[in-house]
Amino acid sequence: MRPDAVGGRVLAARGKSTGAGRVGEGVNQPNEVDLHSEFLRADLFLAMGQPTEAARILEAVVEGEPANEAALEALARAYFGSAQLTRAEDALIRLVHLAPANGWAWRALARTLERQSRPDEAIAHHRMADALGVR
Repeated sequence: MRPDAVGGRVLAARGKSTGAGRVGEGVNQPNEVDLHSEFLRADLFLAMGQPTEAARILEAVVEGEPANEAALEALARAYFGSAQLTRAEDALIRLVHLAPANGWAWRALARTLERQSRPDEAIAHHRMADALGVR
């Protein structure tokens, strides 16, 4: 866990940990961001068709929890939906390395490459998604 992450929260202003055993630990302090709440808020923005705002929120969530597959997948969806294709590609590459059995990520990576007019590079990723049973 990053030094500025505490129980699923990241200190937004100072980047300092509240430390273990201190009074008020487990309670949101001023300047702390609850990553789960931020993830849910970003998911609402995605559902409302506002992927740029969702991406802005999800960047902080992924920074706070870099191994969180759901957050990384949502970030990739937000980037793809807002036509930030290079960022979507980067997020999807991270996701397929983190979760190689995620067929959706392989298919999304292939479609992102196609959308960037790189169909030859997409072929291998489509094949991997097919092998994982993703249609």
